Amino acid sequence: MIFDMVARMLNKAYSLVFPEGRLTLGLMTPLTPAAGVLADPATEKALAQHAEACGFSALWTRDVPLMIPQAGEVSALDDPFLWLGMLAAATKTIAIGTAAAVLPLRHPLLLAKSALTLDRLSGGRFLLGVGSGDREEEFSAFGMTAEQGGERFRAHWEIVHAALDDAPDDAAKQVLMNATGGYEILPQADRRIAMLAVGSARQSLQWIAANADGWASYHREEQRQQGRINLWQQALAQRAGGAAKPFIQSLNLDLLDDPDAPSEPITLGMRGGRHALLDYLRRLHGYGVGHVLLNLARQGRPRRDVMEEIGSEVIPQLG
Repeated sequence: MIFDMVARMLNKAYSLVFPEGRLTLGLMTPLTPAAGVLADPATEKALAQHAEACGFSALWTRDVPLMIPQAGEVSALDDPFLWLGMLAAATKTIAIGTAAAVLPLRHPLLLAKSALTLDRLSGGRFLLGVGSGDREEEFSAFGMTAEQGGERFRAHWEIVHAALDDAPDDAAKQVLMNATGGYEILPQADRRIAMLAVGSARQSLQWIAANADGWASYHREEQRQQGRINLWQQALAQRAGGAAKPFIQSLNLDLLDDPDAPSEPITLGMRGGRHALLDYLRRLHGYGVGHVLLNLARQGRPRRDVMEEIGSEVIPQLG
């Protein structure tokens, strides 16, 4: 009930992705990634529409400001807000979100304006996930050090959070007045836009529990992840009021043709058939995971086939 009350205070996207008592699935976009190559917009819009028809709850994208190699690979990704604007225009009901925008590297007033605009144009379907960034070279290029990232994350969060609130209190109003000189960014939103912390964000878990509307983390070995979720729930319970907030997990997925293929680990995820996937998702939900963000295997089966199988055979059994 507490979780449901929180959801009613937030925009439509929050209820779409985090319905009480049910695990939902999202997809990382672009859905046809290739190292160092930009995705084709027409293909991605068609796949986004297909994901919506298959019953996925959200489409996510990452913020990678510079093409800096990481783990031996270079990512070529368009601006996340323009990209999500394209996907929002191509769809009607599915939520869209950043996982994550690099908060220390973005001016908080401009980030807030992008979020408010995208939420309005999408009809309340936007979730703002933010992280602190994990490419050391980017901090230097943007005129700061990695050590400054945590402090700047908190400072920028305070401004953006105040700007996205539909009914800011006196303290939030003062934060905005100090940041803008007394001017509005845009007229107030109808509902507050949810803000999610992605990764450690260079903050304590207690800070994230107190300030974020949810916490997103990457896939880990099951027992370790269960322990991490328990720590999250303990941090929430220590807060005044103890309102529940969702835990989100990413999962690299190579879904095989054979529905009975057993699960085997891959980097930050699993390979196996749909029965193994469903069993794993049910266990995650039992641990307290509210949403799983799928990264579909680059060299696996055609994306449409995988989405259709998950949409017809997995998603209906999660709720």
